[in-house]
Amino acid sequence: MSSMSRLSAALCGALAAAALVPVAPAHAASAQEIRAQKTAEIPVCSRNLGTIAVTEPDTNWWGGAQLPSPAALIKVFVSRSHCFTLLDRGKGMKAMQAERALASNGDLRGGSNIGKGQVKAADYVLVPDLVSQNNNESGNNIGGLLGGLVGNRNVGALLGGVNIKRKTADVVLTVTDVRSSEQVAMTEGHASKTDLGWGAGAGVFWGAFAGVGASGYANTEIGQVITLAYLQAYTDMIAQLGGLPANASAANAQQAVTMQKPGRLFAAPDGKRVVRPLEVGMMLYPTGNKQGVMWEVEDELGNKGWVSSLLFGLAR
Repeated sequence: MSSMSRLSAALCGALAAAALVPVAPAHAASAQEIRAQKTAEIPVCSRNLGTIAVTEPDTNWWGGAQLPSPAALIKVFVSRSHCFTLLDRGKGMKAMQAERALASNGDLRGGSNIGKGQVKAADYVLVPDLVSQNNNESGNNIGGLLGGLVGNRNVGALLGGVNIKRKTADVVLTVTDVRSSEQVAMTEGHASKTDLGWGAGAGVFWGAFAGVGASGYANTEIGQVITLAYLQAYTDMIAQLGGLPANASAANAQQAVTMQKPGRLFAAPDGKRVVRPLEVGMMLYPTGNKQGVMWEVEDELGNKGWVSSLLFGLAR
């Protein structure tokens, strides 16, 4: 056999042997890697944007899919993102009020330090809801289920944001400034079963929801789809809120005040020229300018001047 023939034979043998060597399978993501990936999708803020309370929408759409309130789900996002200080206005608030009732009745030990003026105010309120649709599309959707339960076809038309048969969800998050009532953000999120990718039962990412009463969002496909839709909406919401003031209370208009004693509105803080007399009960609107005890205010007729802060109190 010639040298060329021997080389060809050797090459063929090598290729045949290589074909028998099993190819290493692609790296399969472990449960821990999946958890890290999904957790990383929750945005983390570099600064705190203020205090926020998560409240339930007016219509209980989640009952049709046998899910808990989406408020519990959103609280997980808020807690992990560190974007807001989360305030409890639900069961925790009721338990707190019961404890304060004990304090007011004198039933608690001395030095318990529970009383008025300790509760933090919410700067913002966040409401999770479904995207309203004009018609009830084919397939089993939560709006249709609710409509069937209460016998009102209009309910089904209003709540068309979750389709159980198609495993799709269209949700919306709304953030409202509690002082000005301004809607500072409104974002939508969409997800479908195909977005789950790695499978309904594979992600321990969902285990975080079990401890806060949101296990239904981890244990069902439609719950996981809704979760991913809200995650998209929450991520977009944080991007919109990047320009919020560092101090929401200071950035808003000063709280109105009410005259508690008769007085006069002066043209300047020196109190030399009177603009008009002020009667008890009149409401004034501080501009934020102050000199000693004198505050600059506007009355309800648009007159601007200065009045002694010793004569009024905060309007409630």
